[in-house]
Amino acid sequence: MNYRHAFHAGNFADVLKHTVLTLCIARLNEKPAPWRYVDTHAGAGRYDLTGDEALRSPEWRAGVQRVWDQLSKAPGEVQAALQPFISSLRLENPGETLTSYPGSPVIVAGMARTSDALRLCELHDESAARLGQSMGRDPRIKIEQRDGYEALVAYLPPPERRGLVLIDPPYEVGTATAKSDYAWTLRALRKSLKRWPEGTYAIWRPIKDLEAVETFDSDVATLAIEQAGLPPEKLLVADLWTRALDSGSPAPGCSSSIRPTDFTRSSPRSSHGWRKRWISRRRVPARAAGACRAQPRRPSLVRLTGTASTARSTR
Repeated sequence: MNYRHAFHAGNFADVLKHTVLTLCIARLNEKPAPWRYVDTHAGAGRYDLTGDEALRSPEWRAGVQRVWDQLSKAPGEVQAALQPFISSLRLENPGETLTSYPGSPVIVAGMARTSDALRLCELHDESAARLGQSMGRDPRIKIEQRDGYEALVAYLPPPERRGLVLIDPPYEVGTATAKSDYAWTLRALRKSLKRWPEGTYAIWRPIKDLEAVETFDSDVATLAIEQAGLPPEKLLVADLWTRALDSGSPAPGCSSSIRPTDFTRSSPRSSHGWRKRWISRRRVPARAAGACRAQPRRPSLVRLTGTASTARSTR
């Protein structure tokens, strides 16, 4: 695996992903019953924004740094929507300066209660070692250095019967002898929905190849709606574009797909348009901002796209 998240930690994609993630966990915490979090690609857990990787590729300055600097200027409803994410940042950065960025495992552990449980998978040797250091000794947490796709099915259904699965791979390109992460994600999701159809699943992916993204989204919708019996309005896709597709950026946009069974009232809708405006460096053309949608004649899903602050159904 060539991907190293330390070079990208805290960028605009992490802002979207972790805003969605913290809203999900906050919603789970509204009920006293315990929940379980499963992370298939947990990463290193914590990232040093003063370290060599972050300084060589300071993507976080155009992402989380803008959140940190501009939050006080945001409308009140936006500040409220971002509050769980900002609280996680402040646990890591008690001062006025951002020096550390928490990955998904650290964020969730900080929000988890004593009765909740975390199951973290990381296959890469160096990242797995750093993950163990980041999480420390915690009876709520079990870390396994193994393939998260294979481990996921074994973890389901969780004994708590409530929880969240995060599938967040690097999306490396497949070859003639190896499947792409799109294919592996769909395979794992298909098996997981059979074992835990009522579960909540959050899937992150980059927007690089529109055809691949459209095909993937349609396949996810087919699995969730036709296999698991999910009503279409319960499948939410939040797209965030920061530049045009032909701008030369390796990832001009990103998206989180959510099956929000346990937190229908909490969504990124109120904060999405505002977050897009201050992260974006320039306006994205309409053809790019609205281009990512489900294929015709396939199950429809609710999508938040570009600067939109309300959801719309794409068919």
